[in-house]
Amino acid sequence: MSDDESDASSASSSNSSDEQDSAQQKQTQQQQQKEENNTNQQQRPPQKKQKTSASIPPPLEIAPTADAAQKQIDHQANSLSITKTGNSNNNNKLIILLDQAKLETIKNRRGAYELLNCDDHRDLCKKKLKRDPKEFRPDICHQELLALLDSPLNKAGMLQVYIRTSKNVLIELHPSVRIPRTYKRFAGLMVQLLHKMKIKASENGTTLMKVIKNPFSQHLPVGSRCYGMSCQGRLYSPSALIKELVPLDPNDATAGKGQVCFIIGAMATGHVTVEDHPYIEKMFSISEYPLSGAAAINRVLGAVEHQWGIV
Repeated sequence: MSDDESDASSASSSNSSDEQDSAQQKQTQQQQQKEENNTNQQQRPPQKKQKTSASIPPPLEIAPTADAAQKQIDHQANSLSITKTGNSNNNNKLIILLDQAKLETIKNRRGAYELLNCDDHRDLCKKKLKRDPKEFRPDICHQELLALLDSPLNKAGMLQVYIRTSKNVLIELHPSVRIPRTYKRFAGLMVQLLHKMKIKASENGTTLMKVIKNPFSQHLPVGSRCYGMSCQGRLYSPSALIKELVPLDPNDATAGKGQVCFIIGAMATGHVTVEDHPYIEKMFSISEYPLSGAAAINRVLGAVEHQWGIV
């Protein structure tokens, strides 16, 4: 073998050894990286699986209490009235006067006062008072008051009630007053009112009923219009009458119609007359047939509630 061939073989062997060394180094580096990755994975804490939002049900809404719901309704009503009229005070109420109510007291044999009526004091009316017992019907006023104060119009705060007795005693009722259901309790309440001149609530001291000064016209708001109800008046249907006299919206101050007052009789016989109330503009009737006071009140209030949207 020549010297050149020996040099070439030695060079090729050295190159192959270098390649082997580099390959071994690469293998060792790869093994070291794998070991480092394995150690890092072992050191990391296991991750918890996240629950998807679809598996969690939405929370239930708690229904508001009755007080909270009522406060929300009142707030909405006040905001609506503020936007319409500029203030939250609603003074456009319907006014009702029960005229010629037979509310008189008499002392019995035991010295106690009672409400004079045709059932318990028939002989007394004939012999001592020389008057017809049929005239003394305080139960008519009782029935009419129940019809008025139980109405949705009154519960909405849109009704003001007055009573004028046959003795010209004028009584004002608070909208929150609750009239007794039975006649005996009503009679006792009227006797207490006529003697003490006022009835107050035991809880908060609110004056529920009180005797006020005459004449009735001084208690009417400025610009109000007064009408009498009688079977001798001009005939209208209740809805047509209310559309003619009462504004469509009680909060509309630009309608040009003031507050309306209806005078309805609370006596057994007779009619409401202009002579007793010179401020009456017109007399109206709402039926072809004679109606009781409570029936007439229900027809009038029903038409007003329908026009004002009170359910």
